[in-house]
Amino acid sequence: MPANVVRIVRELREDHRNMSLLLDLIEREADRLFDGRDADYELLHDIMRYMTVYPDAVHHPKEDRLYGEMRDVRPDLTSGFQRISLDHRKISEMGVQIRNDLASIEAGSMISRKSVVAEALRYVNALRSHMQWEELDLFKRCLAMAEEGHEFLEAGESGLAGDPLFGPATEAQFAGLLRRIRELAADTGDDVAGDTRRAHR
Repeated sequence: MPANVVRIVRELREDHRNMSLLLDLIEREADRLFDGRDADYELLHDIMRYMTVYPDAVHHPKEDRLYGEMRDVRPDLTSGFQRISLDHRKISEMGVQIRNDLASIEAGSMISRKSVVAEALRYVNALRSHMQWEELDLFKRCLAMAEEGHEFLEAGESGLAGDPLFGPATEAQFAGLLRRIRELAADTGDDVAGDTRRAHR
């Protein structure tokens, strides 16, 4: 059976880069609102729909299995990692609430736009902090385990669905979001379009 630990970590880090791109867009729309302009609630809703469909439903469960298997194989390397599943659950709950609130805004409900965007910013900060911890600690310990000879983990062979936005084929429900991301990149001259091309190979 082929070694796969390095591949698992590479895939998880690529997911983090893609998620960071979308968190940047959430912040951009928040800045528009707090500057007295209208935020693009449709874009925010599309982003949060993706975050609940892929990161919460696929990426985080993969990390949970990775942690569980590492704990079984090398418990000495997973001290203090009990927080990972709790973090994932809290982030998921925040994401679902924000997605529902944004759907209500689109439907014309009387809901405080600023409170929803403020909650979205709390979500951004929580997810960024969580990903940074994984990058600086969890993933490094995982790679250290591989270097010591345990090079295969079942967590990487789970058969979970691929990325519906940045994967090889964008699902129809996210085609509009990918198009908007590229339009925003063209308007601002930033590297968003390049990021999506690199992730979308």
